[in-house]
Amino acid sequence: MPHTPPIYLIRHGQTDWNAENRLQGQTDRPLNQKGKTQALENGEFLREHLSRPVTDFLFVSSPMLRTRQTMRRVRRSLHVPEDDFATDDRLRELSFGEWETYTFAELEQRDPGISARREADKWNFVPPGEGAESYEILLKRLKPWFDETLQAEKPAICVSHGGILRCAFRLFGDLSEDEAAEMIVPQNRIALLENGKVRWL
Repeated sequence: MPHTPPIYLIRHGQTDWNAENRLQGQTDRPLNQKGKTQALENGEFLREHLSRPVTDFLFVSSPMLRTRQTMRRVRRSLHVPEDDFATDDRLRELSFGEWETYTFAELEQRDPGISARREADKWNFVPPGEGAESYEILLKRLKPWFDETLQAEKPAICVSHGGILRCAFRLFGDLSEDEAAEMIVPQNRIALLENGKVRWL
């Protein structure tokens, strides 16, 4: 791949549902205090790391509450107006359908063995419910956004979700479906996509 401007990929900060291992998907939940701190610290890391003016960057977020709250705090740490960023619906987290609001322990009580059935092909598993998505479905929704952003002349800072980062590492990190589905996606680290490769900073 020819030289492309960098894209910094940030997962939103922690919510109470993250702390409870509760499936959020496309359900809006706010950041908790730890998540607010993580967002500010990610912005501080960027401020120290970036070698070009922050005004050169495109800022884009998933439209969900937790990602917009994260982006505002990242921008606060970068000393730029908090609300001056775009959103893109393609950056939403994957939908867990009828599973949203539940933990896997609760789902297992309702449907014993469901976790094992999902783990057998985690990347392609689609939960029950209208609009539910697998990671593969999410990747197909997301790939045009990556294509468009990589063709742009501006570097980008993007706040999104764990599923989006998994797709990025599947597309640009040489991970298998199983590896991408199982990878840990921290909320206090930033990934860099540059020249066709993605890595954690």
